[in-house]
Amino acid sequence: MGELRRRNFLGIGVAGGLSLFQNAATIKALEGQYRDRPGRAKNVLVILEQGGMSHTDTWDPKPDTLVGQLSPHKPISTTVPGMQFTELLAKTSRVAHKLSVIRSMYHTNGITNGHPKGTQYTLSGHVPGGPVEMPDIGSVVAHRVGSNCDYLPPYIMAPGNSEQAKESRLGFMPFDTQVFKTGGKDLSQPGWKVAGLGLNQAIGESRFLDRLDLLGDLDIGLPNNHSDKAAGWVQAIEQAEGSLLHPNTKTAFDLEREPDKLRDAYGRGHRGQCYLLGRRLIEQDVRFVTIDVREPLTKSTPGGTNLNWDHHDFIYASGTCNLPGAGGGGRGRYGIGTWWMMGSVDQAFSTLIQDMDERGLLDDTLVCFVTEFGRTPKLNKAQGRDHWSRAYSIVMAGAGVPGGQIIGASDRQGAFVTERPYTPDDYAATVYKKLGLNLDKTLQTPDGRPILLAASGNPIREVF
Repeated sequence: MGELRRRNFLGIGVAGGLSLFQNAATIKALEGQYRDRPGRAKNVLVILEQGGMSHTDTWDPKPDTLVGQLSPHKPISTTVPGMQFTELLAKTSRVAHKLSVIRSMYHTNGITNGHPKGTQYTLSGHVPGGPVEMPDIGSVVAHRVGSNCDYLPPYIMAPGNSEQAKESRLGFMPFDTQVFKTGGKDLSQPGWKVAGLGLNQAIGESRFLDRLDLLGDLDIGLPNNHSDKAAGWVQAIEQAEGSLLHPNTKTAFDLEREPDKLRDAYGRGHRGQCYLLGRRLIEQDVRFVTIDVREPLTKSTPGGTNLNWDHHDFIYASGTCNLPGAGGGGRGRYGIGTWWMMGSVDQAFSTLIQDMDERGLLDDTLVCFVTEFGRTPKLNKAQGRDHWSRAYSIVMAGAGVPGGQIIGASDRQGAFVTERPYTPDDYAATVYKKLGLNLDKTLQTPDGRPILLAASGNPIREVF
């Protein structure tokens, strides 16, 4: 085009000129065709309950299964006629009219039937192990949509320190889209704070700004300050400057600013306060928030060294699953019916949905309750349930998701999907579509390779 600008169009001829204008119009039309547009969702809150939650003990009760596989937790009615959960979701049953429960999630392959790759699959919406390492959905959203909150990262994971939180991936996204993990062993502890927020008073604002100017003069030590990597570092530094100097940065994570009554409603344990922090960050317009939580080991949970959902042993224990005969895979858990497991989830999730609804946040926030897979319909020798990715459940609410509906179905035992099968690829496509992202507009790797947002996924049509 540089050569064409220097030419006299009269010398090209009328036909050539018209061709150029037509090509320009075509390019403009194509750009419009692939443009992202505002979607029904403005922000996304993901509740990631890692470890593989048993679907037949929670969202997808199976009272007619074989006696030897039966859950002791009975089906109960909800606010929606004909829609049942198990009694472990008694409080959540009262907000069922706000929820879409997808009972037909499954994986098409076996490599994601373990926690690391299963979690990567959930976080990215792509089966891991391909030629390109795929980024988290949150990083893609941060890149394509940005954020309306100028003092916090666009993608935050709280607390982001459970064993599978390390499976988050930046992939080929710019550095400023990387997940920010708050840390924190127990958010229910008085005075919990995110380390490193706020300016070091020993330096002071003036010296801090002088040092940023020095970095600018040095081009931050990068050989090519026009590269994508350099641009990412510059953006990350600008973001850090805005965060450190903004008065709201410290208060953003301050749970003690929430009313005691509301903190009690969420549950005063670690899980309840994590869910509350998720709502607090969404309220401050953080674009993408993931709550990755498990109750920590405390004096109240002796033997509870890893309270996730990996219930290989004694899933129905009244306390620790580390009982005589345990095979070892499920040690460190507590029984699924205890307060530290489903009790705290039921309380925190039901309160989250009510709280967000009352504040008007459900209107434009997509809430996703996910886990990386389900558990086997059949109990094993240690009276536990093993990994199972052929059928499991997730839940969506808000941002126009129709409430009070069951999507898809599994068979009598909860073993295989029988109606409207969906995968994590479809879940990712749904999140992107809710945000208004054009699924045909590709991402670009640093070497120019085009990557589709959800190459193997289609939006879950029932939630639109």
